[in-house]
Amino acid sequence: MASFVTKGLASLAVATTLAQAQLWDQIIETSYGPVQGYQYFNQSTLEKFFDISESNVTAFLGIPFAADTGYQNRWKPPQPRERWNQTLKATAFGPACPSNDASDISEDCLSLNIWTNAGTANAKLPVMVWNQGSDETSNDNWWYGGGMALKDVILITFNRRDDAFGYLAHPELNEEGYKATGHKTSGNYGILDQLEVLKWVQKNIAKFGGDPDRVTVAGQSFGSSQVYHAVNSPLFTGYFHGGISQSGIRYPYDTLLAGLATSYVNMSTAIEHGVNYTTYHNASTIAELRTLSMEDLLIGSQDRVGNESIWWVTALSAGYPLIFKPVLDGYVLPEKYIESLLNGPANDVPVITGNTKDESGASPQTDYTVAEYEYYCTLKYGNLSSRYFQLYPSHNNQTIADQGWNAAARDTSLIGSWAYATDWYKAASSSFYTYYWTHAPPGQDQGAFHQSEIMYALNALYANAETYPFTQKDYEIQEKMSSYWANFAKTLDPNEGDSYTGKGVLPRWSPNSANGTQKVMELGNYFGNVPIAKPQQVKLFMEYFHQQVPY
Repeated sequence: MASFVTKGLASLAVATTLAQAQLWDQIIETSYGPVQGYQYFNQSTLEKFFDISESNVTAFLGIPFAADTGYQNRWKPPQPRERWNQTLKATAFGPACPSNDASDISEDCLSLNIWTNAGTANAKLPVMVWNQGSDETSNDNWWYGGGMALKDVILITFNRRDDAFGYLAHPELNEEGYKATGHKTSGNYGILDQLEVLKWVQKNIAKFGGDPDRVTVAGQSFGSSQVYHAVNSPLFTGYFHGGISQSGIRYPYDTLLAGLATSYVNMSTAIEHGVNYTTYHNASTIAELRTLSMEDLLIGSQDRVGNESIWWVTALSAGYPLIFKPVLDGYVLPEKYIESLLNGPANDVPVITGNTKDESGASPQTDYTVAEYEYYCTLKYGNLSSRYFQLYPSHNNQTIADQGWNAAARDTSLIGSWAYATDWYKAASSSFYTYYWTHAPPGQDQGAFHQSEIMYALNALYANAETYPFTQKDYEIQEKMSSYWANFAKTLDPNEGDSYTGKGVLPRWSPNSANGTQKVMELGNYFGNVPIAKPQQVKLFMEYFHQQVPY
């Protein structure tokens, strides 16, 4: 598939690197014990998708980074793992953490996976730590790391606890947290799993050819909130140097935030959910919950277990919020999003964030009637609804009403990202980049759907070609997208890093500015700055936002 990639310098660089030793031939001593990986790519895959015949890419799969989280280790920060002495053959993914959505699950699930193109341990390659969405596993070909490794970025994926296993808060757990930290904290164990991975990286990644001083945390959807929490939490200081938050950071005044995976709950709400969950399982104490089986605890771990129900005015565009999610505890999550934005983040590092065209309420399959469109938009925009309908009219036509609904949903995302970026510079100094993904992968009818940019950004089309009938255009888009991501990992600037090997010049992606220039970088069908919306639409949504109570 030579037409999809560029020959020449890239092939020469690979050939030069291969003169060195390969890490798959070596046993690497980690802080918990020795591991050995394997040669990741076969020749046919390399020739078909990358137009090279050899590579150094070594994969190390299923490396434990903490102890079993079951029974007495439940609802605790990740605990140290007992050392192993025999070499671990790191050739298979570890089991997923408990979820009703996965089959191979275990509470002994805290493992990570590494793809590295280093020929030797002293290569000092940049590192990207990837966070997947809620109830997803690190074993997913959308974020397989071989393609990113070929761009000389080490990619790490990992499993973390989700739902009640990762975010249960309870008064007894708060007391345990107080004894350990001096803070009444509970409910953020999934976030602490990410922190433990970053600590593992600092101790070990140099042995895999990585540079512990160039670590980017990245993620999408619920994984993007993990990035956001790392940026805002002092606990993460020194463990990472940049963040990529896909389908991620939204303006704290955006009402949609409440129903998205990037939100949080306050401690009183989290405790209410935790007590309901405990009672539902006929337990009166955390000690009793810690004696139950994983299978028992899965019941009600994702869904509401009491009679209370929640309905948001924005439910049609956001869906119901998760029940067990990060908790505003004043420790792991030290303050509200609006406070971090006003005061400045705990970690003032460069950040990329953005959204896709067909998410957050927008979809090519929207089919609201005119009456539904007018009812729900009137309910949502209230005293601003007459202005809203002037800008997004229905003309008593369902097709036009659907177009209005989708246009408003997309504009909300674009304006929200822009507004956050503009305010970022009031208290932070690092560069902030926003994007808008517009390309629909072929062979499906969901458009540029939620998650659709991941495999392009991580150079992972090779792992998804059996699912999507990619064309030359897709591979050209991938080369640009993944080069931005790889450059950012290398230099904290998507434009610098020499990752791009495609035709022409990689279009320049300018960071947002403090003067509020109303632009965002479109990625996908077009690569370049585009307006976030018409000025009157921006004005409407900013007025709407500032009528809300911020998150």
